[in-house]
Amino acid sequence: MGSDELIANLFRISQSEQKLKKENTKEENEANKIHYEVGREIRNTIKKLGEDLPTPEKSLKELKLENNQLEINKK
Repeated sequence: MGSDELIANLFRISQSEQKLKKENTKEENEANKIHYEVGREIRNTIKKLGEDLPTPEKSLKELKLENNQLEINKK
């Protein structure tokens, strides 16, 4: 992950957190939707400025589940 992608990811997290608080979101599905939408908007903005960051193929939840499975399999 390059520095631009890392910065964009931190910005996405920050903006998602602000939107979740602003909308007083409590449900996991709605929170996931907000994270996805904010990420899409940030990627679109970056693309308009001449860069093109990849869209993740897996969600954070999917990655955590895979990581847990790897940890279980190691034991």
